[in-house]
Amino acid sequence: MKPATGRKRPPRLVARFVAISWRDLAVSFGPILLIAAVAVWVAVRLIQPAPPSTLTISAGPEGSTFWNAAQKYKTILARNRITLNVLASEGSLQNLKRLSDPKSDVDVGFVQDGVAPGPASEGLMSLGSVAYVPLAIFYHGPTVTRLSEFKGQRLAVGAEGSGTRELALALLKANGIEPGGATKLLPLSGDDAAAALISGKVDAAFLAGDSAQPAVMGKLYRTPNVQFYDFTQADAYTRRFPYLTQLEMPMGAFDLGKNLPSAPIHMVAPTAELVARDSLHPALSDLLIEAAREVHGKANILQRAGEFPAPLAHDFPISDDAARYYKSGKSFLYRVLPFWLASLADRLLVVVVPLIVLLVPALRLVPSLYAWRVKSRIYRWYGALIAIERSALSEHSATERASLIERLDAIEESVNGLKMPLAYADQFYVLREHIGFVRQRLTQAREAQRDDTNDDANDESGDAPGTQTGAADDATAPKAPSAADNTAANEAAEIGETPGGAGRKPY
Repeated sequence: MKPATGRKRPPRLVARFVAISWRDLAVSFGPILLIAAVAVWVAVRLIQPAPPSTLTISAGPEGSTFWNAAQKYKTILARNRITLNVLASEGSLQNLKRLSDPKSDVDVGFVQDGVAPGPASEGLMSLGSVAYVPLAIFYHGPTVTRLSEFKGQRLAVGAEGSGTRELALALLKANGIEPGGATKLLPLSGDDAAAALISGKVDAAFLAGDSAQPAVMGKLYRTPNVQFYDFTQADAYTRRFPYLTQLEMPMGAFDLGKNLPSAPIHMVAPTAELVARDSLHPALSDLLIEAAREVHGKANILQRAGEFPAPLAHDFPISDDAARYYKSGKSFLYRVLPFWLASLADRLLVVVVPLIVLLVPALRLVPSLYAWRVKSRIYRWYGALIAIERSALSEHSATERASLIERLDAIEESVNGLKMPLAYADQFYVLREHIGFVRQRLTQAREAQRDDTNDDANDESGDAPGTQTGAADDATAPKAPSAADNTAANEAAEIGETPGGAGRKPY
């Protein structure tokens, strides 16, 4: 058995090298993933939900123009798997009331301009005007040039709640004719009003919408003793009532061969708007405008092809989605993909775009963060090393030196236990070389101090005989040393000896 030397066992090298430090990678990439997750959560909270598969429209009386238009809408939307429920109504006023009622399930409806009071438009928006609603006035008797000339007569102004009645009352009021006066305002509309006019039960009939279709107007125009009112003041009416548009019935519109009418007839007409709640999904807004373009975009006697739908908003503000559609059409996704797939991709983009914006620059920081994490495990020991080296260069006792060596041993043991990626192995070994360098400085200082200690011990052992001899000489006869003796003593000190064999060292 080998005798114990008292020296400390050298530290073991248990360091491991790995391809990637997953812990450092997780710590570097973790905050970025957390930020991305928060961004996704915010996007999901703000993202527009999937468009509903069912819509409800309030149209008009069964068999009316707008009822038939709504049925065509239903067929068109079914191509994109959207179910449209069509509700019959008395007209624009009831459509507006349904849209304004939060408890109603109506999503969209046809509303004639001029019938909506101010507060009723809150929470509603327009997808655009879809058609003119021309007002045609037929009357008995001599030619009338102003509506005020109908004062005191029997007038069929439309059924209660109809857009025709609202428009007729507004125009008559502007001419000094109001309900309750001498003029009888009868709630007759459509065929009933035309029949009453022909039979002489009323003096004039206000017809609009379905009642003012070219076939009906042509029939009444040919009726004896019935005249078609010409709005000679049409320009003034359109300025007084901004929701009105001036129209012109062209010559020969009813009969080209007989040239009926024989002269252009001026008319006024409000537009019918496709009104929706402001909660309508943008994708459904596009579909409804497309349907309106297919249904209402054809030419007729009073409108040109492609004139409707149009962003002509009067009583209701045009929606942002509708304005975008009229300006640039459908988005790219809805142009190239089926509706349901485009809707899904559109919602996914809301999530993907924030991720790309955050992750692309963030991923560029990951390598730097990873390198900093790994190198910090190496660099953090240099502060302790420089402190030990500074202490080694200063005056210190044996106990302090032993403490420094213990600190250095602890550093070396910790470093030898590191788990390092292979890419940073060179820096690991550089650190170990620096630890060895500091250890060498400490060892050199310890050996130098040991030599000094041995020299001191030799000096003390040489001083004891010399002192006794000197004391004896002093007791007999004191004698001052000569110059030769001093020279010899100095030479002896350089080789560690004294004259006379004593190991004396001068101070």
